[in-house]
Amino acid sequence: MRGPQTRWLTPEEQLAWRAFLTACQTLFAAVDGQLARDSQIPHGYYEILVRLSEAPGRALRMTQLAEASTSSKSRLSHAVSRLEERGWVLRTDCATDRRGQVAQLTDEGFAALAAAAPGHVEQVRRSLLDHLTPEQVEQLREISDAIIAGADEPPDDSDCCLP
Repeated sequence: MRGPQTRWLTPEEQLAWRAFLTACQTLFAAVDGQLARDSQIPHGYYEILVRLSEAPGRALRMTQLAEASTSSKSRLSHAVSRLEERGWVLRTDCATDRRGQVAQLTDEGFAALAAAAPGHVEQVRRSLLDHLTPEQVEQLREISDAIIAGADEPPDDSDCCLP
């Protein structure tokens, strides 16, 4: 039995792929570096604080927070533990489900986020948005939405090894 045919990248697709990778790595390095230098907050922790700050009551179930911050449950649990040590997040048992836990942003955590946000936003502008036209910003959002939607689709296993 023969497996599926490899769909190699065209030269144009290869250039686009490599440019995308380089752009992402450059952007993430700049954003991570700015947050670490100016606020001593890793970008992943910053994202957790942002998600909590936007939630009703500044609190989310850990499973919801993992989904919102695109973190694995174990990575999120480790990060929330570090944020608890800083006094920025409080973790409590869920009132409606004894198996669940809720992470809540403390006033100290909100203050740390508020202090870090202006520099972070400026870095995002400097590294990304200032180089794009308004039309390109809209295209970037549309392309990003398409990538996210595609990542949520199950793989096509129709040619998989069924006897």
